[in-house]
Amino acid sequence: MCTWGNNTLVNVKIQADLSCTGKEKWRDMQIDSCIASIVQALQEGGIDMRGCCCGHGSGLGDIHLQDGRMLLIIDDGGAFLADQKSYLQKIIKHYEGKDEEDE
Repeated sequence: MCTWGNNTLVNVKIQADLSCTGKEKWRDMQIDSCIASIVQALQEGGIDMRGCCCGHGSGLGDIHLQDGRMLLIIDDGGAFLADQKSYLQKIIKHYEGKDEEDE
């Protein structure tokens, strides 16, 4: 994953409810460089998104889709994968309503 501030311009659709004008529009946005090609491919494929972040080496990256789904970006590198597995388990527990305090 790239460091914070390592960005690439990608033309993305801004959903009407996220736009200051209340209307859907296209805009060049700074996207984390390591996921910019994924974001661009999704946009070119007509997949609407609400936001994204690569995680910057401190957690899982994610791309939030307009329909409510989330794509997780998992780095396949060594020890960091174990950290991501732990982070993913926390996310699953959260959505199952089992926060750590409950255990």
